[in-house]
Amino acid sequence: MRRATIATCLVTIMSLVLAAPALAAAPTNDTYAGRTILAGLPFSETLDTTEATTDADDVAWNTNCGAPATEASVWYELTAATDGGVIVDVTASDYSAGIAVVTGSPGSFVTEACGPGIVGFFAGAGTTYQIVAFDDTPGGTNGGMLSISIEEAPPPPEVEMTVDRVGHFDSRSGSATITGTITCSGETEFTSIDVQLRQRVGRLIINGFGSTDFACDGTTHDWSVEVIGDNGVFKGGKAATVVFGVACGAFDCGEASAETTVQLKG
Repeated sequence: MRRATIATCLVTIMSLVLAAPALAAAPTNDTYAGRTILAGLPFSETLDTTEATTDADDVAWNTNCGAPATEASVWYELTAATDGGVIVDVTASDYSAGIAVVTGSPGSFVTEACGPGIVGFFAGAGTTYQIVAFDDTPGGTNGGMLSISIEEAPPPPEVEMTVDRVGHFDSRSGSATITGTITCSGETEFTSIDVQLRQRVGRLIINGFGSTDFACDGTTHDWSVEVIGDNGVFKGGKAATVVFGVACGAFDCGEASAETTVQLKG
């Protein structure tokens, strides 16, 4: 009777063992030692990080980063072939993910860049960078499905501009309007035309500033900026202008500038 009971218990135990779900393994690049070496760019992958861990190396680089958490970290290594910008994007992950970019080795890491979602950094040819993706939620769910892409940053936008030699002033408000054309091509997140205007009116030198944005679509557009004097009103006559056109992409900016004398007319 006792033997039958023991046999029954063994069968029950074996059944429970066989029925238990297998635990997910930690990713092979869970630590610096197992980091994924990138052969080149672009690179992308989707990775289950729910079993990834955090360790003393994460604490070290986070000293200068200040991320709220460094859970479920995984490591990648890139040696830059040429000088240029690199963009790391983890926004498609199903959890709140952050990125840190470091140089050096354990015990002597230097944090080059860090932040949530998307990080850009300038890579020097021949320099090796460690890229760490991590769960930045304090007390969070420890990772999830990481979606990471690492690619070269697009070149800065190209900008060309002109300034018309004749501007206009408003006798009622005292403001001046400066015009011209601008051509821009490339990927942009921000554009601006800034106009500084300087004119002698009697014994005073009137200074003013104005700005506007513009479309960056590869075609030429007219632009117009109203400039209001900060210490008086503009009048008819000659005035000196300094104009800057700036278009910034995700990593770098392109710009054009012009200095010229314009004739203000009513």
